Amino acid sequence: MSNEFTAIIEQDNDWYIAYCPEIPGANGQGKTVAECKDDLAAAIAMILADRREDTRRGLPQTARWETVTVL
Repeated sequence: MSNEFTAIIEQDNDWYIAYCPEIPGANGQGKTVAECKDDLAAAIAMILADRREDTRRGLPQTARWETVTVL
């Protein structure tokens, strides 16, 4: 699955820090912008995977689980 998200990146002394406004709690950091973006992408992936798992808990067995693609 491939999606695009916004990365707000700021420099803080020798570090770059980032967050994603679309995914609350997704933050990244790195010594370079590329490292910072990679760290943020990993955080986004982890949060989305965790939310998917949480969603499955408690669903009735008759519920359908399907995928929707957003372009």
